[in-house]
Amino acid sequence: MPKRAAGVDEETGSPFRALPAGLHARLRPYFADITEEVVEAIRTEIPEYARPADDTYMQGVHRGVDHALRGFLERMAEPDTDWEPVKATYRRIGRGEAEEGRSLDSFQAALRLGARVTWRRVNALVDAGLLPRGVLGAFGEALFVHLDEMAAATTVGFTEARLHAAGELRQRRSRLIDLLTADPPASAEAIADLAHSARWPVPRGVAVVAIDSGSGSAARPIVPPEFLARFDVQPAVLVVPDPEGPGRARAVGQVLRGLQGLRAAMGPTVALPEGARSLRWASEALDLMRRGILPSAGLVHCQDHLSTLLLLRDDALVDALAQRRLRPLERVRPPQRERLAETLLSWLSSAHNVAEVALRLAVHPQTVRYRMRQLDDLFGPQLQDATAQFETQLALRALELRNRVTEDAAE
Repeated sequence: MPKRAAGVDEETGSPFRALPAGLHARLRPYFADITEEVVEAIRTEIPEYARPADDTYMQGVHRGVDHALRGFLERMAEPDTDWEPVKATYRRIGRGEAEEGRSLDSFQAALRLGARVTWRRVNALVDAGLLPRGVLGAFGEALFVHLDEMAAATTVGFTEARLHAAGELRQRRSRLIDLLTADPPASAEAIADLAHSARWPVPRGVAVVAIDSGSGSAARPIVPPEFLARFDVQPAVLVVPDPEGPGRARAVGQVLRGLQGLRAAMGPTVALPEGARSLRWASEALDLMRRGILPSAGLVHCQDHLSTLLLLRDDALVDALAQRRLRPLERVRPPQRERLAETLLSWLSSAHNVAEVALRLAVHPQTVRYRMRQLDDLFGPQLQDATAQFETQLALRALELRNRVTEDAAE
């Protein structure tokens, strides 16, 4: 087994118990000067504490050093003193450093510097014959145990505060997403106020990405801080500020690559209060991706598929339109029905140009004329009415999109 450090009490392991009785009393008269020397060293050697013109700040530094050294003396005098209240003090200091937005580097450097100055002054007292040399070992160990415990307590407080702040920031950003996608829309003032507390610069416009996060087993991507994201909902939501801005397309691509190829759809760019519309379109596009009507992988932009979104946003409405305008086709058998429907859609889409229809379908123009005579017999005056033609074309196009999914599944 490793040897214990010299001067440590074997029964309790506390270096304070190994100190000679009365040492604290002999040191106490010197600690006021040690405090001043530590404060001066911190002020001159650690840039973040170099504020000689700020009396209030330097008084706070002085109180902190005095508190640390008095606490050390109290532990020397009463090794069994409850250390928890002192630890609580340093946890509060750690929280304060975090809340002020500072790192712990400077504070812990100040602790180490204070310990070095104290150790140097006690060595000078020994060299001057004012203290016995035999106390140095136990004193040094007690000093650095005290330092380590202060540093540890400060780190605990600092970490707790950072985690708390991060949690609060996530909550504010989640609420901000809800506000941006609210229907009816929230006011611009409410959005701006929450955006400020969520540390999110208010953009001119946003686009909302709906992401098929599935069971949530995929790793969450690293999202740039200017984006807002929620991966605890289905679909997951990503708010992209000013999507047409420089570098945005690349940034969105990097985020989505982190989703391991899951489906995603980006809604249109809208003004801030209209985020609900962007999310609605993105969610509808995502549903069409799941059904295989839109590309089933990567990022789909709603702006590239507006007609498909319009035609298929309500299946019952499509069925009603098809029932109203395509009922004559039910009088022929399925194989012929499909050929006639294909021909009719091409005829309506090509301004009734028989040659173009023949080219699209890769058939002879005479075949097109023959089929159109059949369609005239089936539909009668409906094919001469502009409104009926338009609604018939819509119904045929919607059914074509649906049938494509069925045919792909059959293959």
